[in-house]
Amino acid sequence: MAHESRFDEQTAVVTGGSSGIGRETARAFAAQGASVVVTDVDVEGGEETADLIIDDGGEATFVEVDVTSDEDVAQMVETAVSTYGGLDVAFNNAGIGGTFDETADISPERWQTVIDVNLTGVWRCLRHEIPAMNDGGAIINTASILGKVGSAATPAYTASKHGVVGLTKVAALDYAEENIRVNAVCPGYIETQMLDDAGVTQDEQMLSDVVGMHPLGRLGESSEIADAVTWLASDEASFATGETLVIDGGYLSQ
Repeated sequence: MAHESRFDEQTAVVTGGSSGIGRETARAFAAQGASVVVTDVDVEGGEETADLIIDDGGEATFVEVDVTSDEDVAQMVETAVSTYGGLDVAFNNAGIGGTFDETADISPERWQTVIDVNLTGVWRCLRHEIPAMNDGGAIINTASILGKVGSAATPAYTASKHGVVGLTKVAALDYAEENIRVNAVCPGYIETQMLDDAGVTQDEQMLSDVVGMHPLGRLGESSEIADAVTWLASDEASFATGETLVIDGGYLSQ
């Protein structure tokens, strides 16, 4: 089934849009008719995503946004409204990985940084996006399989993603009467820069171990998460809100 016109005359914002899941989802929104505000702290990567969309015949604008800055997030939403006339869809995807530290060993600074980006950053986005959605809308937050279960030596990351799951449910309840749907995706291990940065793909044994955690026997692809996000944002998911959609190759079913 073709979805070229799913988001015609709609505006979407995507945080963490410079690579991986964010880039693929921004491109998918644009391919399906949306005007996309691409944001990231990585200016080069974010501009490249916007250029790829434009080269494909889509509409996109890049804005440098650090989700730990309330001013930046406000500017992101203002850009959507002033450039494209409103805001219909938001994908709050910006996030960072934690260091591998046991709970009593993680530094206070590292703990705060991860929480501030991954959890408080999502709340900052919601805080500015929701008032801009005049005629209802759809918001999708990026959580993780570690928003559902724990993994040793990831205290801040796991806590932040559990927080995103809870925040998603509360926001869904708070704004249901305004026809704003709020959902989350919980990806398994996806082939992205974040996985590279964690050293997983460089270590053959670690990569084999991680792949082995997924009954489908492989890592996920960014496009597979983009497909889920665009579905959740579309009218096809009009009765879905407060949901955390797991796309994990069977990881959590074991």
